[in-house]
Amino acid sequence: MKNTTYLKPNVVIEPLISRWYAWSHLISPATAAMNVVNRHLKIMNSYIQAPQIHEAAVSNPKMLGGPFMDYRPRRVDEVKVLRDETLSIQGNLIELASAIKELDQMLKDNAKGFSVEELYSNVPELLKGYVELVYDLNNNPSYRIFESLLYKSVFYNEETQSIALWLTDNDERPFCLSTARLDDPDTIHLNLPLKHPNIDLLSKMKRYPNDLAEIFSLFEIPDEKQALFNSLFTEQAPPPYKKYSGEKARMRYFGHACILIEFNNISILVDPLISYYGYESKINHYSDMDLPEEIDYVLITHNHQDHILFETLLPLRHKIKNIIVPSTNSGSLQDPNLKYAFNAVGFTNVIEVDNMEQINLGNCVITGVPFTGEHSDLNIIAKTCYHVSVDDFSFLFVADSRIVEPKIYEHIYKTLGNIDVIFLGMECDGAPLSWLYGPLLTQDLARDKDQSRRLSGSDAEKGMSLVNIFNPKEVYVYAMGQEPWLEFISSIKYTPESNPIIQSDILIKECESAGIIAERLFGEKEIFYSTVSQNK
Repeated sequence: MKNTTYLKPNVVIEPLISRWYAWSHLISPATAAMNVVNRHLKIMNSYIQAPQIHEAAVSNPKMLGGPFMDYRPRRVDEVKVLRDETLSIQGNLIELASAIKELDQMLKDNAKGFSVEELYSNVPELLKGYVELVYDLNNNPSYRIFESLLYKSVFYNEETQSIALWLTDNDERPFCLSTARLDDPDTIHLNLPLKHPNIDLLSKMKRYPNDLAEIFSLFEIPDEKQALFNSLFTEQAPPPYKKYSGEKARMRYFGHACILIEFNNISILVDPLISYYGYESKINHYSDMDLPEEIDYVLITHNHQDHILFETLLPLRHKIKNIIVPSTNSGSLQDPNLKYAFNAVGFTNVIEVDNMEQINLGNCVITGVPFTGEHSDLNIIAKTCYHVSVDDFSFLFVADSRIVEPKIYEHIYKTLGNIDVIFLGMECDGAPLSWLYGPLLTQDLARDKDQSRRLSGSDAEKGMSLVNIFNPKEVYVYAMGQEPWLEFISSIKYTPESNPIIQSDILIKECESAGIIAERLFGEKEIFYSTVSQNK
């Protein structure tokens, strides 16, 4: 029967690059090159040499999130094949990583404060025309990457991109930065660039039916996978979506840092990371079926894999009207441009916002607010908090910003005034620099320095400094990575004795003692707000 088939709600559309989970640093060519060489190949070679070490590590809760492949039983021969394919298919990126390291060393050896013009002849041939040599004001040499040119070169290869389709009934997955997705009987791999419109077509079928025969004709499905492909679809229609049309602004918490604000037929979705697979769970939570049919604005706070999740974003691409990202054109290796990355994977509606820059939507104004810390003291510009005002009611989404200098926010207060509701991330321990940014380093960092430079949000003292500045009526701790569907991305597991839990408990108690509503969010939450503020 025509136009009666839906995609099942628990079908995963998993984006991959060379069979590794497609997070944002694998999109930009320069960061992808460094991750292929200094993460993927290192992990695969280690597994091939000593799989027993990886097996022991993934069984140890203390090693969660480490550089260990999680396969049971062993799959050494398949990892060897993937390693060899990577050496062949990603040869250009491997050479690019080598050239970046060579350039870095050349500058250390030769740039001594004199003009760098004569050094352009020493730039590795592979990088000539892609970099500008510079000093900072203290005569430290560096370089600026023309990232937009790399996207137009052989270093950006869509042929390495694919999606994996599979059915899930739980939140359990290996840690995505350490374990590649190999072939298995229950997974279909489709060699599609991530910008391909067929991904939108599939995604729409979770809500809108289509003709299965027509869909089948659009994909090259091997004979042995045809029955599996058919099993991804159903004739059972999903529950109808009921559009919100109330007079008040509605806030819905979807887990981690994902917040949906709806009012006056406008929808704003912050940092989409959604458990949208529709299986039974002990934790009450919203799914993608609770999202509007059109999302007016998606706000992205920063370039970490738990805030930019293409597994969520690509299936939503067809319904996102605008996506707002923090601006940067630094050209620094550690600070890739998010607009370029989103454009490359098929988002043509990307708006960049700078600090204190506003997007005026009539009775709603979105303002970019400085985001400090949480990036291991690296000079990263592509990060922003968001102030959203509806009439005279205001929300502040601070994400993982670590309030390292409260006076910054005292200056911001002079422009924004009191805030009604603050959402604050308090994962205040954070992983060390090397956990995420290690592949980008061209020289080893001493362990004590690495451990001191962390991906940490605010603790109770720093969080309360923000509360005391903006005088909110409500404070919600979020972005803690507690929900089980976050574990394969963040590798976080808390106990009541975990420092982030202790610190957020302290903040909540201090807020409550001051008459401020406060809560650590988990699972789902819905609140309605009158947009006539009592806090002005």
